[in-house]
Amino acid sequence: MLTEEELLEVDAIIEGYGGLKSSLIAIMQDVQSTYRYLPEDILLYLAKKLGLSEAKVYSVATFYENFSLEPKGKNLIKVCDGTACHVKHSIPILNAMRKTLDLADNKNTTEDGLFTVETVACLGACGLSPAITVNDKVHAAMTPDSAVALLAKMREEA
Repeated sequence: MLTEEELLEVDAIIEGYGGLKSSLIAIMQDVQSTYRYLPEDILLYLAKKLGLSEAKVYSVATFYENFSLEPKGKNLIKVCDGTACHVKHSIPILNAMRKTLDLADNKNTTEDGLFTVETVACLGACGLSPAITVNDKVHAAMTPDSAVALLAKMREEA
């Protein structure tokens, strides 16, 4: 159930795009920016408000890899596993971060909601490999130790 504040916030996003059905993806991007994922209640509300079927809204939400139906952490960490990063050992970096944060294959977000760790096919930073991003800021030439140190620093600052 959406709160009055959430309804106003989502309505403002919808109105920012003129309430157009054709703006569904842009609206969903703004909703995800606000909530760090696409809450089910909001997807249902978008369908109703835009005059679309729930199936249409869910099909868009699940088709695009950029959209998430699960809550993301305050800090979104993307570990590159593209060819250049992979051959320079990005998987040990991922494993060190997952171990440090007590994450499993089916669990990408920490219990406290501070971190989400994901792999991506390419960050476009091949010359800086192995690379990760934290909230879209690139960190180059990472190692398992430097990744764990970065996590510790971020926890300290939080």
